[in-house]
Amino acid sequence: MGERRTLTRPRPPVERVLGIDFFPGSLGDACDRAEKGGLLTAPSGPGLACDLVGEPAYRRALEASDIVLTDSAFMVLLWRIRTGIRLRRNSGLAFLRIWMNREVMRRPGAVLWVMPTEAERRHTLTWLESQGYPATDEDFYVAPSYPAGPIADPTLSELVERRAPEVVYLGIGGGVQERLGHYLRDALSYRPVILCLGAALAFMSGAQVQIPPWVDRLGLGWLWRILSNPSRYVGRYLRATRLAWMVFRFGVAAPPFLGGVHRARPS
Repeated sequence: MGERRTLTRPRPPVERVLGIDFFPGSLGDACDRAEKGGLLTAPSGPGLACDLVGEPAYRRALEASDIVLTDSAFMVLLWRIRTGIRLRRNSGLAFLRIWMNREVMRRPGAVLWVMPTEAERRHTLTWLESQGYPATDEDFYVAPSYPAGPIADPTLSELVERRAPEVVYLGIGGGVQERLGHYLRDALSYRPVILCLGAALAFMSGAQVQIPPWVDRLGLGWLWRILSNPSRYVGRYLRATRLAWMVFRFGVAAPPFLGGVHRARPS
């Protein structure tokens, strides 16, 4: 008999930018893969420009993600200029619009929503109820303020273990939710879908300025947010311009950590 051969599952296609493996497929494909469980992240331009080189735990979370969406239209544009490769842009908002139609989101108790404040919890609950989603007070967790560095939240992980939701939605802001999602993915005894989509739900519910689908498709969500609140967002997106230097300097390689880099404000 011949030598026994071990079959290995082929690795899903990815496009590496700045050391991060981005998912290049369609949103439908991303949803199908996400349903198998694991950590999904959608790093913003400011997050890549600031947190990727200023917060080691954030970088580790992106590197460990099962799916990383190409949320940043700026990064996609820069990559095309540098390499000639036209990356498909899959925003977190566009993903969520499709994901919310999945059958799992209509099952009572299937989703645990992690919110940054009590006010946002109440707003989100009211919106979900108005849209026919079976959410209750027990389906929410208001996160504390997390420090820099790796995150551990035993209270949350114990709640998830006890309730065993199929989906954990982390809406606590970019730069933080990825670190929390990484902790949860590794701490839990089972594999739920962990969605780190920041303000995407707030854009849909009206908790933040609502971004029309056509604005998101054109990659102009950043401009829409600046126009809605210049004092909050101008500085954030100015810091994101550092991403151009990073992409052209490092390409597929992970950039070094830089001292004195300001972290991006949570989205």
